[in-house]
Amino acid sequence: MTTRTDPTDVPRPDAQLHFGVFFQGVNHWTIWSDPSSGSQIDPSSFLQVARTAERGLFDAFFLGDGQRLRESEGGIHELDVAGRPDSITQLSALAAETDRIGLVSTSNTTYNEPADLARRLSGLDLLSGGRAGWNMVTTHNAWTGENFRRGGFLDHADRYTRAEEFLSVARAVWNGWSEEAVAASTDARTWAVPGAVRRVRSQGRHFDVDLTPTLPRSAQGHPVIFQAGDSGEGRDFGARNADVIFSAHGLDFDDALAFAEDLRRRLRAAGRPEDALRILPGTEIIIGATEKEAEEKARWVRLEQVTPAVALGIAGRLWNIDLSGRDADGPLPAEDPVVVEYTGKFGSSRFRDTLATVAEWRAKAEANGWSLREAVIELGPQRGHVGTPAGLAEKFARFVRYGAIDGFNLSPYLVPEGLDDIVDLLVPELQERGVYRAAYTGTTLREHLGLAPVD
Repeated sequence: MTTRTDPTDVPRPDAQLHFGVFFQGVNHWTIWSDPSSGSQIDPSSFLQVARTAERGLFDAFFLGDGQRLRESEGGIHELDVAGRPDSITQLSALAAETDRIGLVSTSNTTYNEPADLARRLSGLDLLSGGRAGWNMVTTHNAWTGENFRRGGFLDHADRYTRAEEFLSVARAVWNGWSEEAVAASTDARTWAVPGAVRRVRSQGRHFDVDLTPTLPRSAQGHPVIFQAGDSGEGRDFGARNADVIFSAHGLDFDDALAFAEDLRRRLRAAGRPEDALRILPGTEIIIGATEKEAEEKARWVRLEQVTPAVALGIAGRLWNIDLSGRDADGPLPAEDPVVVEYTGKFGSSRFRDTLATVAEWRAKAEANGWSLREAVIELGPQRGHVGTPAGLAEKFARFVRYGAIDGFNLSPYLVPEGLDDIVDLLVPELQERGVYRAAYTGTTLREHLGLAPVD
């Protein structure tokens, strides 16, 4: 039995790790080509993942938002696993097949309207008994905008002002019914208590709303608000408005702790308590019986995720040239990259300083004898944590007890069986160390996360 860390050594000795699972639907990180992989769009896959997560006492199941398939050069981006149902529709179906796990819809504020989306989210919240969450995103891509009458996309600053106004209207809709809005007795003169349903009127820069809310509040008050945004503006928005923050700061302890401390400073500046929100970085977890086995599995996963076509696509976005006819197992391109400030010919670039990045790739590839594909695997986006169940449990216990994170939002590399090792092997190790629940103690998503009740 592993000895628990001395409670006097850590600032949060009783902290509990929270897990969510993200069913991505559109990405190349899900290994669709493996024989053990199931359908990415069949409802049975969604249900199996949700039930496994609930068996593992996860806080929430997340679905992405995709109103149009991703495109490249005017065509469908074929390297992705493509296909996303309407998230609220799919989550409503899962509400009937699960009991406790939270159900979080990633729904954007750029191409929705608050009166409609707030009502649909409220419906999910009521249907699930208070288990709904809303991951607010500010979709900006132009190809999605082409599906809407006003077209185009919003500037970065306008996306956040629209999102904040959107959320303000949504909360007014959710709070429109008082707790005693419905008559408590059949002897009452009217079914609805007079004055208990408040009309919502809002005129702002982005919305002009005049409505009477149609639904009461749920068991948790209203949906839990999730948000991801790493810019200063995005962090400030989250500190003012969110209950849970997603981040890319979950691999390195010092980086994660710096992000958490920065958010806590912003929370104080916004007049909110430091414990008003939870930080759940996105990550992938690869488990092996030994460290060597875990590393070997991680190598297999990376090779399956970064196929030759994917490697050429990623490098092509960095160089901003079409590399589709090249040999991915050959050397890096000899050509200089076509430098753009933010957006390249083949989509949004992850790299702001293209020349410096290419120079670094070339130097490291030459020093290590890497092919283009190996360079993409080693130097491209790093995906997550690799190790044994016991080793990972010790690592995560340190992260959460020192306040660097509150948990993780997990992206399985296989669907629908990608959570099995985490639930069967890692969760028991976390429970043994006292950093993971032994059972659900509440019924709502807000209770799972230990958030304060809604006013």
